[in-house]
Amino acid sequence: MFVDSHCHIDFPELREKLPEVLDAMRANAVTHALCISVNLTDWPGVMAIAEAHPNVFATVGVHPDYEDTPEPSVDELVRLSQRDKVVGIGETGLDYYRMEQFADRSLEWQRERFRRHIRAARQTGKPLVIHTRAASVDTVRTMREEGAGVAGGVMHCFTESWETARACLDLGFHISFSGIVTFRNAKDLHEVARRVPLDRMLIETDSPYLAPVPFRGKTNQPAWVRHVGEGIAALRGIPVEEVAERTSENFFRLFKITEHASA
Repeated sequence: MFVDSHCHIDFPELREKLPEVLDAMRANAVTHALCISVNLTDWPGVMAIAEAHPNVFATVGVHPDYEDTPEPSVDELVRLSQRDKVVGIGETGLDYYRMEQFADRSLEWQRERFRRHIRAARQTGKPLVIHTRAASVDTVRTMREEGAGVAGGVMHCFTESWETARACLDLGFHISFSGIVTFRNAKDLHEVARRVPLDRMLIETDSPYLAPVPFRGKTNQPAWVRHVGEGIAALRGIPVEEVAERTSENFFRLFKITEHASA
């Protein structure tokens, strides 16, 4: 079985055809999915899906580069995380990719938001889901300063260097690979996927984005996480069943899901 550890099935592209999306998961042996929060305004929609389906879980958090959105406090994140089916804090982190649009001011607002998520995760004991893009040095530094390793978590849709992966592994984090790992030109990422220990690895779609080969360029969906697993198995020269089993076990252990609810 496979688990999609990071998806956005509450986004319009997938929410509008959710029964088909869930049917496709079952047909592809994808038994569970984690629907990720990106802002508090849309979070009730994330929760509605998670609460309606026993094999879908949720996080609570605000994406690092969402500007015009209610800012979460530590207390609010802690309070919301107590809802049933909420298993993690995030998606949080740092994203400097669009630096030019922030050129006239400091990015300290991103760093402070990230710190609040880490503090909430430490209070609740729920793992962090961390996004980092063009900001790996500051991301790892902030994780160390705030004691993110106390909560643990996952570096989602990992695209950074082995050195960054190793720093995150040293902090007790898992590394999650998306469809990018199936892209032919992602040579550096292929090497990271070969080196990350299997007991610290997750797989994801980040759907509706980043569809894996052979669906690259199409609207992604959780059913296609199996192709991420197949890509990693090919890179490591191991059976895909081993990747599926190990990454699924890691998911349940990390997010403290003790009852493997079925679809």
